[in-house]
Amino acid sequence: MLSDLKIFRMKWTLEEAKKQLHSIINATSQEPQLIYTQDELVAAIVDPKLFKEFLTWRQKAAKTSLAQVFKELQQLCAEENYSLEIPPRSDRDNPFTEDY
Repeated sequence: MLSDLKIFRMKWTLEEAKKQLHSIINATSQEPQLIYTQDELVAAIVDPKLFKEFLTWRQKAAKTSLAQVFKELQQLCAEENYSLEIPPRSDRDNPFTEDY
């Protein structure tokens, strides 16, 4: 039982990872496995499904411009019959224009 707990831990040294690669790959179904060299993260082994989701997100994020985001927002507002009410403009006090 104690050895099973060791397999599912998240943090490994590079030397341990080399020896336990098969166990680490199996453990990725539980959580990402992080590999360190002298307290510096050098690798992360993740479940293939999670990695594919990341690639899909990254591809979409790289292609999305601010103009596209506003267009999507405008479409959502139209679908929801939402309109932004803009209050009438009013002047505010401006201390820089006051005479002293």
